[in-house]
Amino acid sequence: MLDKIALTILIIGGINWGSVGIFQFDLVAWIFGGQTGIISRVIYVLVGLAAIWCISLLFRDSRNTVMENSSSVRD
Repeated sequence: MLDKIALTILIIGGINWGSVGIFQFDLVAWIFGGQTGIISRVIYVLVGLAAIWCISLLFRDSRNTVMENSSSVRD
């Protein structure tokens, strides 16, 4: 569950960075009152933490995850 939340936050952050790169428009800053606004900064931190969490996805053994998920479905 935490993996899906982190991936969702990371996707939102990626879309925001894409809009910055393509259109020079920071959607988070626009919605929440500038890059220095407290809410904007919290969102930027959450995106950074989600990215750090998602690094662990690269090093997990996907076979064990699939086996754990399929065994919990049967229970």
